[in-house]
Amino acid sequence: MKHFLVLLISILAGLATLAQQDTTRILFVFDASNSMNARWQSEPKIDAAVRLLSKTVDELKFMENVEMGLRVYGHKTQHVPGHQDCDDTQLLVRIGKGKNIAITNALKKIRPKGTTPIARSLERAAEDFPVGGQARNIIILITDGIEACDEDPCAVSKALQKKGIILKPFIIGIGVDPSYKSTFECVGNYFDASKEEIFEQVLDIVISQALNNTTVQVDLLNESGESFYSDIPMTILNQKTSETIHRFVHTQNYLGNPDTLTLDPLITYQLRVHSIPEVLTSDLKVQPGQHNHWKVSVPQGKLSLAFSGGRIDYTGLQCRITKKEDCDLTNHQAFNTTESYIAGTYTIEIPTNPVTVLENVEIKEGEMNEVVIPSPGNLNLRVSGSGFGGIFTDKPDGGKLVKKFTEGNPSGRYILQPGKYKVVFKSRQAKQAIYTFEKELTITSNGTVNIEF
Repeated sequence: MKHFLVLLISILAGLATLAQQDTTRILFVFDASNSMNARWQSEPKIDAAVRLLSKTVDELKFMENVEMGLRVYGHKTQHVPGHQDCDDTQLLVRIGKGKNIAITNALKKIRPKGTTPIARSLERAAEDFPVGGQARNIIILITDGIEACDEDPCAVSKALQKKGIILKPFIIGIGVDPSYKSTFECVGNYFDASKEEIFEQVLDIVISQALNNTTVQVDLLNESGESFYSDIPMTILNQKTSETIHRFVHTQNYLGNPDTLTLDPLITYQLRVHSIPEVLTSDLKVQPGQHNHWKVSVPQGKLSLAFSGGRIDYTGLQCRITKKEDCDLTNHQAFNTTESYIAGTYTIEIPTNPVTVLENVEIKEGEMNEVVIPSPGNLNLRVSGSGFGGIFTDKPDGGKLVKKFTEGNPSGRYILQPGKYKVVFKSRQAKQAIYTFEKELTITSNGTVNIEF
């Protein structure tokens, strides 16, 4: 019993101290089902739980920025085998300041009678928290059994967390069958009050919460596992709600150490390192009261794109960069620029005429990969009238269409990569295929070819 009291007081004291600036709202959801009449060590479970919880709320009355409330289930309708009242859940004390006496008095009047509607109690608890204001809404469920109404407490808890109504609940099991532990792990942070071997660990966590010194730094690692990279934008999100907690550019101080951030240890986080490509890390947690390290591997090399020289007639050329065997866009990179990429193998599609595709381009950590392609040349085409056809690459397999002539006069200047081509043209007036004309040409870098039809 002593361990249970210390455990519960430590959790609550830690939570209250943790939110020194914002309000912490704590709703106790208390099991008053028929099974709470059973003895637990030296006394009935209900007596021990009421006594210990009363002492705890009395301790909390001196905490600033802490509001409390009490919801009870299983206390109104007598349990009869085969018949159970799954609506037997009630908010006895509304959440507010100075509610310790009201909660204590309500607990003293409770007589265990009914069933265990945990899911429905959690669902109703969502309406118990005041709307608005900067507050952390926390549920502490005290129970000796599992859901008895064929509903899903896990789904309810996840929905409440995703909507930002509550943080992950605490569940304190009073003599709960060890085989039931897994049923609570998806609901929230489960503590088994009957197992002394976890008390020291739990106390360390909650005491650290009370000290409010939970910090984290993000170590951006190279291939050797050393904290090496910086100056990369990052976003830290609440994984459940997708709310942005911090958005900043990773920075190292004058000692070469990354920035230190203060985080809430009750939240599970997601970290997005906005490198190219982005590195996403999920299910991140922090150990309360400790300086935590989130280590993310982001080995990088550089990619430089350029033409071989001379005047470039392309404008606004944006190259499509993708990871090897991945169709999703990694980046658009302009020519004559240099970008940093996560080390790996990439495919580069350059929207030249025709499109230039470079496969298996390897970017190694700490190295510069300079991709240089030939500068284009020009075709000056002059046609006497409108017609159809196009410009094709001249290859044994028939080549590929580079530019299609639609109805109209195709005269003009065409920018083409060095190589052999064929220009195919049929006048709009021609009514037979034999009047299709072809001319071969060779384009050289920065050269110009003139063709007339």
